[in-house]
Amino acid sequence: MARTGRRRGESGTREAILDAARACFAERGFSTTSVRSIAAAAGVDPALVHHYFGTKGELFAAAMELPLDPGAAVPALLEPGIDGLGERLVRFFLGVWDEPAARQRVQAVLRSALTEEAAAALLRDFVTTQVLGRVAAALGTPDGELRASLVGSQLVGLGLLRYLVRVEPLASADEDTVVAAVAPTIQRYLTGDMHQPG
Repeated sequence: MARTGRRRGESGTREAILDAARACFAERGFSTTSVRSIAAAAGVDPALVHHYFGTKGELFAAAMELPLDPGAAVPALLEPGIDGLGERLVRFFLGVWDEPAARQRVQAVLRSALTEEAAAALLRDFVTTQVLGRVAAALGTPDGELRASLVGSQLVGLGLLRYLVRVEPLASADEDTVVAAVAPTIQRYLTGDMHQPG
């Protein structure tokens, strides 16, 4: 039986947990991977995983080198309520992409998801549970999952065209111009009549 507890060297323990997390997430996906199973694979106590990384979402973000943990960011965006959520989402999204280090990491994750089915499945599982699922639950409507996925499609499309493909004049438009154009559409997806244009 593997010895659990603190490994020699803090950085060695942290890296062992990250390596185990990457392997477990890749094999089983985000939803069905537990902190306990990651700890077992790393040969450490589950409490040590929580000590280094907090929640499973934070561990995933660290393992995938995401620039943030959506599990923490999304509730903060939802807290003021659904009114104005479209604008808050767009401004937050642009803020992440506009930070150079974060943009590089998001680009790398998206490129992997576009070219590798395993990476796409893992990202889809994480985004569905940690981002879109939270938005859908906050809406509290029968079509909440559809509405949330439409929001996701709009934001990902915006990111691809503005930051990856760099289509002009969108790529060089200032933040306020983009927010003014995109936020009303996001808000309509969230709260508008899905069967009427405009």
